Amino acid sequence: MTRETIRNIGIISHIDAGKTTVSERILFYSGETHKMGEVHDGQAVMDWMPQEQERGITITASATSCRWGDVRINLIDTPGHIDFTIEVERSMRVLDGAVAIFSAVEGVQPQSESVWRQADRYAVPRICFINKMDRVGSDYRQTLRQMEERLGARPVLLQLPLGEESGFSGVIDLLDEQALFFDVGDLGKTMQRKPLSPDMVDAVREERLKLSEALADFDESILADFVNGTKVSAERLRAALRRGTLACSIVPVLLGSALRNKGIQPLLDAVGYYLPSPEEVPSLVGRDPASERSETVACDPRAPLRALAFKVMSDEGRMLTYLRIYAGSLRFGATLLNSSRGVTERVGRLFRMHSHRREDLTEAFAGDIVAVLGFRETYTGDTLCDPHHPLVLEGLTIPEPVVSVAVEPQGADDREKFPAALTKLQWEDPTFRVHEDEETGQTILTGMGELHLEIVIDRLGREYGVRVTSGRPRVVYRETLRREVRRRELFRFEREGRAEVGEIQFRLKPLPRGSGMRFILPPATPQLTPALLALIEENLRQGCLTGCQTGYRLTDLQVEAEEIPFEQGVTTETGLKAAAQRGVQLAAREGEPYLLEPIMTLELTVPTDYLGKVLGTLQQKRGRVEGVRNSGDSEVLRATAPLSEMFGFMTELRSATRGRGSYTMEFLCFEEAPHEVQKQFGLG
Repeated sequence: MTRETIRNIGIISHIDAGKTTVSERILFYSGETHKMGEVHDGQAVMDWMPQEQERGITITASATSCRWGDVRINLIDTPGHIDFTIEVERSMRVLDGAVAIFSAVEGVQPQSESVWRQADRYAVPRICFINKMDRVGSDYRQTLRQMEERLGARPVLLQLPLGEESGFSGVIDLLDEQALFFDVGDLGKTMQRKPLSPDMVDAVREERLKLSEALADFDESILADFVNGTKVSAERLRAALRRGTLACSIVPVLLGSALRNKGIQPLLDAVGYYLPSPEEVPSLVGRDPASERSETVACDPRAPLRALAFKVMSDEGRMLTYLRIYAGSLRFGATLLNSSRGVTERVGRLFRMHSHRREDLTEAFAGDIVAVLGFRETYTGDTLCDPHHPLVLEGLTIPEPVVSVAVEPQGADDREKFPAALTKLQWEDPTFRVHEDEETGQTILTGMGELHLEIVIDRLGREYGVRVTSGRPRVVYRETLRREVRRRELFRFEREGRAEVGEIQFRLKPLPRGSGMRFILPPATPQLTPALLALIEENLRQGCLTGCQTGYRLTDLQVEAEEIPFEQGVTTETGLKAAAQRGVQLAAREGEPYLLEPIMTLELTVPTDYLGKVLGTLQQKRGRVEGVRNSGDSEVLRATAPLSEMFGFMTELRSATRGRGSYTMEFLCFEEAPHEVQKQFGLG
């Protein structure tokens, strides 16, 4: 099998749009599995974790591989819940294409927008599948309009439905002008192509003209034929569709009902037709860690190895590391350089993953997604390469966790196993953080939301046998400064007759909201070597992590080391590290620090009769309503609210709407906390 026939794709969508159900059908129809797993029965192959099976949601991105005709599909099924957004982020980083699933009933939902933006950021070509066409209230036209309005996408419809809602029986292929039916007797495995009925001919002709008009932008000959009224062949339309899709200019859209086994085979055909092979995506650019020169990485198996570790899992105490190979080849037993950390790693075993099952490999090549056992110091976002040709690839964007909870192991045996269990969970999840509260000595777990931390605590008990007692979730705030400040920090400490000395002149400058941290150091000199400056910058970062007043990290701040005097034989590395870490904290205290609180964006679905009551509840929680739209007998509210007010909100919402209301929430930004909150922390 050649690289031209490989498709590295992900399934992305809002929670409950049907990603895992689509993935299960893909495995079944491709012959990879012989029994169709169902999410609602807890039998889905891709949802293999007990927590996933019990809750009916995807928590971790699962990789698998299957064949459809001449194409090998490496598929990653990603979570839809915002608490597990890192799984989507790291998948988008290594995938060549994606299938976005939308519900024909709910349309474009909040997390649909989030994953779409993630795909935009990595310029991932997409095709779309509008699912649940058999459900009451399904409206694919409304979903198409929402894709244009909310996502800024240009959807191109490739099919029309045969029947509506419960009468949905198949689709019409606009390119080949045929009706496609899926045999109920063999769970949809048999797809029948039939001529169009006379009553559909005019509608199909009209939609095919719209399709030709859209594709004329990518083929001048189609434009000429369109102007002349000449019918364009399916082959030419597919070629133009492929060009537009690979350029991320258009999005082919297909229809179906995964749960009713309708529409999956055309979707698989579209993956092969319109999504790119590893050779068709833009080449990555890496940098030489020694010279800082950039180098283009082409998908060539004969080139030096370049691979990115995008996921790490704990496998019976060992690291199972998922790699995307961008160039070169990889054999088991090979010694590699982790150029991100400057350590060597050995490939113990090499696998192609099928969810949590494994297929042993002896060798893998550019374009492959594989898993490796044997690495010890490789984490998410690290580059693995040929030791003789070092190169560092761009890593991942890791979102900031915003919710924390204090936990304590219950017994002596739990305390003994606790640190190792937390370490392994942190291997897997870069958005899961652990630190110890200096005042109370409690262990603080920080994550993306209440569900995220609930799953972590559940896994501690089930997988690692560690029972813990946990407190209420807490908000993770941030500190920043009101005014610019300068400070000169001189550190001097005598130890065993030797003085540790360091001196730094600081300038701290507040930045616009959302800017994060920026560090500026003077240019390197023979005394202030690049390695020493890097060490100073690392200690400046460490100083900012613990804040200056409340223990919450600093943000939206530029930290400039204006001067770093260096006296040979007097200034020491330890002294400079201490001056950096201590000095930045003391300087920040002079800049009128204040607290920022996380603001969340909400989308609530509320029965119309209860709208006023819910609006009143939101107002009490300092919520701001951004807009309201009608959706049948319900209202859909878009709003923002402080995270601190949202704990337990689901219970309140269900009570206010007699169990009929629901909402989704994701992090939006940090804003200045109100005066009463500032006072609680001794600020303001």
